[in-house]
Amino acid sequence: MSPDQLKYSKTHEWVAIEGDTATIGITDFAVHLLSDLVFADLPAVGKKIVQGQAFGEVESVKAVSDLYAPVSGEVIARNERLTERRGPDGKTLSAELDLLTTSPFADGWMIKVRMANPGELSNLLDQAQYKAHCDAAQH
Repeated sequence: MSPDQLKYSKTHEWVAIEGDTATIGITDFAVHLLSDLVFADLPAVGKKIVQGQAFGEVESVKAVSDLYAPVSGEVIARNERLTERRGPDGKTLSAELDLLTTSPFADGWMIKVRMANPGELSNLLDQAQYKAHCDAAQH
């Protein structure tokens, strides 16, 4: 996914739209602010999320940060690679949180949501607006 085709929230989540499906992740700006991620808590498939409300969290060695829903809808997929899980052999596989650093806009996606109200996208920022928001936050 190309960052210039995404929508962004002021809380550093990004959204890629395909029909009525929104793929959601966190931006590289947020990942660098958090640094050294150790855990991600993502909602289960079937959970309903509401724009502006927390849907999960990421934990770094420094702090725990909530993830906020950029759109409302039902979770239809979650990126299991970001969570600790069992492999086909029953052994525990570690969460691949480095994907949030190495590929925040592709392999590091978090959840996919069937949007309840596509009109909510108008509340989000385009890439230029998001960059200006981040620049202002650093000064």
